[in-house]
Formats: sequence, C-alpha cells, structure tokens
Amino acid sequence: MELNVTTLEGKAAGSVQLSDGIFGLEPRKDLIQRCVNWQLAKRQAGTHKAKGRAEIWRTGKKMFKQKGTGNARHGSARVSQFRGGGRAFGPVVRSHAHDLPKKVRALALRHALSAKAKDGGLIVIDSAELKDAKTKALLGHFSGLGLTSALIVDGAQVHAGFETAARNIPNIDVLPIQGINVYDILRRQKLVLTKAAVDALEARFK
Repeated sequence: MELNVTTLEGKAAGSVQLSDGIFGLEPRKDLIQRCVNWQLAKRQAGTHKAKGRAEIWRTGKKMFKQKGTGNARHGSARVSQFRGGGRAFGPVVRSHAHDLPKKVRALALRHALSAKAKDGGLIVIDSAELKDAKTKALLGHFSGLGLTSALIVDGAQVHAGFETAARNIPNIDVLPIQGINVYDILRRQKLVLTKAAVDALEARFK
C-alpha cells in the first residue's frame, strides 16, 4: 500500500510504499488482545499481601475448655473466624507475568499496525527533528497535523530536541523503534512513523 509522506510543517514530502505483510493484514482482535493482556500482566507489581494465621502474633493458648461451655470448640485465636485473626486464602506477593511466544508477539504487532492503517490512524512523516526544543513550536506543528493523541515512533535514536519538546504535551508519546509495542499503539488515536521507523520495521519483518 502507498501512503503520502508529510513534514512536521504539514508540507508534502513524497510518498512511501508500505509492505502489505506489515500494514495490510486483516486485524485479528484475538491476537491483539492476547498481547495486550501479556503486557499489562507483566507490568503488574504483585505486591499485595495479607497475613495468614501463621503470621499473626497472638497467644497459642486454647481459648476455653473443649466441653461444657455451650460454644463451638476452638483452639487458636489466630484463625480467620476471629477479629484480628489471619486471612484465609489471602493475596500473596507474586508475579502476574505469563509467557507468550515470540512469534505471537511479532504477529500481534503487525496486526496492530495493520489496524491503525485500516482505520486511517497512520501518518508517515519524513523526520522528527526540531532545531529549537520548544514545546510551543511543537504544539503548533501538531495542531497543523491534527494530532491531539498520538504515538510518535522514530528510528534507532530519537532526536533530543524533539523528545524534550514533546515531554510536557499530554497524550503524546515518543518512542524509538526498539520500544514500539501493541499497547502503546492502541492507547493513542494516531500512530506517527518517521521514514526511518518504517525502514526499520520493514527490515525487522523482512
């Protein structure tokens, strides 16, 4: 598929031929969902914790005699039936991460890119560089391109001035090509790729 290339100033800068094997697939929601779930599960802290009966500091003496009181029999006061006792089957510190094959992750990324291209949310610019690292100037460029929520992906190295200027703009993310991922692509309305990013993706999935 062919897509027009523009500059940050909104001027035409030719066109680029995009691979159908990366940007022309019919998006599969199941693959994309699997990858998003994998990403979100992997970044969960898993630091939730509740004390069990073995971790409660309380006397181990039998509460009252076994028979003759008319009450149910009880031994330890640390059990979950009593106020201040341990919690039965409470959460423990653990990792929520699960495995996802590398080929499935790569395929999900291609389907996410194809979904953006199909919905008209893909923009290709010639380069992401700013002479002066000024947020106000970059906001002017973004308003000209109609960008209010976007993920901007550059080549192997993001231009320092551009990254600094975009840092304070809400709903704008800037990543090098190594950091491109399914979740960040889907959470923003537009995906902006530089020509260097397109070339890197073509080489990656060749």
